[in-house]
Amino acid sequence: MIIKVDQRSCLVFDLDDTLYCEIDYLKSAFTEISRMISVSDSEQIYNEMLDDYFSGGNPFLNLLGKYPGQGLTLEKLLYLYRNHYPSVLPSAGVVEFLIAVRSKGGCTGIITDGRSITQRNKIKALGLGNLIDIILISEEEGESKPSETLFRKFMNNRDPGFLYYFGDNPEKDFITPKKLGWKTIGLNYCKTIHRHSIEEFPHSHRPDVLLNSFTEIGVE
Repeated sequence: MIIKVDQRSCLVFDLDDTLYCEIDYLKSAFTEISRMISVSDSEQIYNEMLDDYFSGGNPFLNLLGKYPGQGLTLEKLLYLYRNHYPSVLPSAGVVEFLIAVRSKGGCTGIITDGRSITQRNKIKALGLGNLIDIILISEEEGESKPSETLFRKFMNNRDPGFLYYFGDNPEKDFITPKKLGWKTIGLNYCKTIHRHSIEEFPHSHRPDVLLNSFTEIGVE
């Protein structure tokens, strides 16, 4: 797929499972939590947490039962999960794609649901801050997808034909930009935490194009 980019173009992205795989954030948090509980047994605790997660259990509640003498609380575990500085990397082709867009004078943005500190830590850890012009986070904006308000902030003085939104979640990512005339592009390469199948949703919720990687996109 080739996207023509100039100064009238604005390419906006979801964050989780779009610019990186959210399962990597989960693994990073589990690593932090397991080390907090016991450095010597951290690998075992980490594997137990992953097993609980992939089997459909609640790793945090299971930790409270397995390690009652560690002073753990659900609130403390959630705080560590949401506020730790993660070890995550952008997905293949993301950085190169953003650099190419910026080199053509295109605007870049992020619209993401989530807590401010959590999402901003992710963006910083991914090293994407200098490649994104505008970052809109639901907690900071008081709006969450699929709110039109978030998308309209990118529409001033721009031809709708040059607006793009990249996401992964048909439940909330594509319906509003499609309604507003944006081109929507779905990414389908992560083992997503929020399991969904695009085929389960009506066409109004599906992206115009579905790709497996940013390496499949060229910029002219």
